[in-house]
Amino acid sequence: MLNHNLLLCLLITLGLSGTIVKPVQGQALVPHILQLNSAQLEQKGLSLAREASQLARFQQFDLALSTAELATELAPNNQGAWALLGSLYIQAKELEEGIYALKQAQELDPSNPDVRFVLGRAYFQISDYQNAIAELSKGLKLKPENPGALFDLGNAYYKDGKFKRAIAQYEQAYELEKNLWPAINNIGLVQYEMGKVDDAIAKWRQAISLDSKAAEPILAIAVALYAQGDKKQSLAMGEEALRLDKRYGDIDYLDQHLWGKRLIEDAKIFLATPRIQETLAQIEDLPL
Repeated sequence: MLNHNLLLCLLITLGLSGTIVKPVQGQALVPHILQLNSAQLEQKGLSLAREASQLARFQQFDLALSTAELATELAPNNQGAWALLGSLYIQAKELEEGIYALKQAQELDPSNPDVRFVLGRAYFQISDYQNAIAELSKGLKLKPENPGALFDLGNAYYKDGKFKRAIAQYEQAYELEKNLWPAINNIGLVQYEMGKVDDAIAKWRQAISLDSKAAEPILAIAVALYAQGDKKQSLAMGEEALRLDKRYGDIDYLDQHLWGKRLIEDAKIFLATPRIQETLAQIEDLPL
């Protein structure tokens, strides 16, 4: 049901709001019921969905979200409108609402892999890894050569404790996109949790070879080397990483980037060293 403000906007947009005529004195005022054409409303809904998409491209997310909500009211059987609304909800961190909208889109078109990919990412964000795996896997059956979805599936398997499966997905993602250093980086994260420290360091070095300015693998190597007793090289690399991106000096940020328990514990020790603390203090006021 449309609220009053939405209905008013709708009437104005469709040109259905007429001039108010003052009744003749003594004339009975008979209420006029507007008969809205369903096909006309459907077309207007699709037009609003396109408008919402354009607004999102110009970073006007609040207006895009409200427009997309109205679009689904007017075109409730349009898969694209629901998919757009779900994506915008996810962008706004309204994850439960986003999942609901995406599931509406999925019911209207179960064969759309992109909806399943976005839905899988949404489930991942609420830590529902099994549903994330299910949706991403179904989407990949429909569209198998999608490195982004393979990478996301690797992350879901990793967080679900299925390390070998995670590595397999990262490897497939990298095979499809040879500059995808995060896939190689995350293989290193998994291997470190498996106790394969030297293999992890090798993967992080490979990630750096793909992007020399990637702070995460540089810091990961620094933490691993420090835990192995190589103080000089590790501290120098740690300073380099933090100057590239100071956010990696925050344990919460590392956790958000899927650093595992073992690597997090070693990172806490490393980041607490006087030299790294001094470095963090020096760059604290620098812009990101």
